[in-house]
Amino acid sequence: MKKSVKVIISLLLAATLCFSFTGCAKVGYIVDGTVKAVKEVKSGEWKNAGQPAEGEAGTESADDPAVIDEFAPGTFGGIEFKTIDDVVKCYADAYNKTKAKKAMFIDEEGKKVEMYAFCDQKEITITDILVEGKSNAVINKLIPQLLNALYVPTIGGLQPCNAREPEKDVDENNESLMTCRVKADDLVTANVKDGGDGKIIITMQPKMVNMSRVGIDEQGRMFTSLNDIGAVVDAVDAFSWASGTTEENCKVVYKGGTAVITIDPAIGEIVEAHYDMHVYVNIVHANLSVVHDKSLSATVDYKCDFPCSKEFFDKVNVHPAG
Repeated sequence: MKKSVKVIISLLLAATLCFSFTGCAKVGYIVDGTVKAVKEVKSGEWKNAGQPAEGEAGTESADDPAVIDEFAPGTFGGIEFKTIDDVVKCYADAYNKTKAKKAMFIDEEGKKVEMYAFCDQKEITITDILVEGKSNAVINKLIPQLLNALYVPTIGGLQPCNAREPEKDVDENNESLMTCRVKADDLVTANVKDGGDGKIIITMQPKMVNMSRVGIDEQGRMFTSLNDIGAVVDAVDAFSWASGTTEENCKVVYKGGTAVITIDPAIGEIVEAHYDMHVYVNIVHANLSVVHDKSLSATVDYKCDFPCSKEFFDKVNVHPAG
């Protein structure tokens, strides 16, 4: 992708906050701050803004109920599943074999580029936008328009994925994302069902995380999470907190998301996949210009479905090369 989805969503939420608190009369004033955030994100400076250490993310099960069926042992597609570890191993084996496959594509500029062979189509929605606990009709109309203007989707590999070209698909530590990192301990639960024709369907729900980072934590090992949205907010000079810190006032909680994976044991590969990530953003005690101590909340849904359809290839102007 030319622009990372996590960067686009981060900036869009920061812009939402700005527009919500100041009104259209001060759009020009806010744009300067948002542009500064864009530049700092592109330059990589945002990565230095106090990311949480690995393992600090919260995973309190009491606030993280299962939204899928609990695990039940059994034999499916000729594979015996005794524990959730067996589910993860089956997924990882199929993931690694599937994501290792590459193919040539014609990109938006008409050039031949090697990308992941098994690629997706994406959909992002931002809903439940509340300013001071109330819905705002103007903002509700504005956000989809901003999203469409800012975010230009393209194909990508199995989640998590930071780039459609395998050699560029790395995490913040420049380590490859081509192999599965999911662990049994990452999951609230998982289950396996008969998918018909000898196929099996694995469904997994990763544990809740605040400020997830791609490839690093429970959510980031399953999904292409958004990284540190708080750092983008901090990059807007006009923005400050009435009390507390960014860590205390800017919560970006991932929970209730699922991955539904269809595997063909005969070939040991994933033949269909649906990654559905749910993110709940809550910002409180925010100051901006003459507005003080305000709050904003929103829900981000990010869906990645495999395989990619012909219609989506046409939409993004990227096509298989013959």
